[in-house]
Amino acid sequence: MRRVRTVAAMSQATFTIALKIGELEASFPLYCKALRILIREEKSIEQIQRSVCWHRLDSRHHCLLRQYKDPNHLYFHLKRELST
Repeated sequence: MRRVRTVAAMSQATFTIALKIGELEASFPLYCKALRILIREEKSIEQIQRSVCWHRLDSRHHCLLRQYKDPNHLYFHLKRELST
């Protein structure tokens, strides 16, 4: 009986991926770097929008609307910067 509880607790812990706002803010440079790499590899916008970094940037934008721009804005800014 005790083993069943342990397995259930482990399965709940391993599949929880909720991030706190502080974690999203602290990881912002990493997400920007990942986005920059995807753009440099000439991935399409649809492929980039399915990436983890895009979802994290989007979550950060929705949590802190006044502080952070939409990921689309960041994408076009980085794309223009890398094309020059």
